[in-house]
Amino acid sequence: MPQSAHISEPPFARVALIGLGLIGSSIARGVREAMPNVRLSGYDKDPAVRARAGELGLVDAVAEQPGAAVAEAGLVILCVPVGAMADAARALAGHLLAGAVVSDVGSCKAAVAEALRAALPEAVIIPAHPVAGTENSGPDAGFAALFRGRWCILTPGETDAKGDAAARLAAFWTALGAKVETMDAAHHDLVLAVTSHLPHLIAYTIVGTASDLERVTESEVIKFSAGGFRDFTRIAASNPVMWRDIFLSNKRAVLDILQRFSEDLSHLQRAIRLDDGDTLFELFTRTRAIRRGVVEQGQDVAKADFGR
Repeated sequence: MPQSAHISEPPFARVALIGLGLIGSSIARGVREAMPNVRLSGYDKDPAVRARAGELGLVDAVAEQPGAAVAEAGLVILCVPVGAMADAARALAGHLLAGAVVSDVGSCKAAVAEALRAALPEAVIIPAHPVAGTENSGPDAGFAALFRGRWCILTPGETDAKGDAAARLAAFWTALGAKVETMDAAHHDLVLAVTSHLPHLIAYTIVGTASDLERVTESEVIKFSAGGFRDFTRIAASNPVMWRDIFLSNKRAVLDILQRFSEDLSHLQRAIRLDDGDTLFELFTRTRAIRRGVVEQGQDVAKADFGR
């Protein structure tokens, strides 16, 4: 996995992190390694998280109020669930440094961008989505390498894209080891509905079904979990608040992709019922090639047991 770049002149001298869970704490750790001259401040609405962040030394200053955390920051990153973005942004109104860039890490971009621009109309808003994470949460779960070799997608509006804010934010994520892509917010939401949101919805459904069957099969479902089910349980262990908000915020794209998936599933069901092995073989061959493409793009490894 590539190392993050160590830069002596970072694009932002002061960075504020609102939310110090998995993503926020990983950004803090990454900045410490790649941009040690950057001064970090942070805030989390949970007093226990603030206390733990202080114990871990994640940031230079843990504020007791969100406004105090961002007062001198050139870059503010909201690392909260997408459903909490609007309230988090409103709490910053009147406290931002003139010209400060406000960004986020949410998995939905159109709804988040609208909420941020409504709450902070005078700020420079550059929404972002680092496509990285684990099923764990909290300040202890973060690690500096989380973003290395992963994509970070920026979705600046037409006005914000004209200045250098997007380029500076791209340089920030590049320093953390990420590969940066820029796209339209609505297109991002459609792409992520396919690659992230629907797979999580399927995982939650399969594990929920298995939980119901667990009582019927006298614990054998869990006891004899094969690799496929095991990997679904990892996805289904993700933060329930975060994923509830994602599905509600990206409702339109998720429902569109879910309808397509339902039609494909019906087609597959028919093939099995009719003993149509050719259709099954053709699909499985095509999906196997897609897996090779994921590995070739560096988004996973081909090692046995996924490199565990």
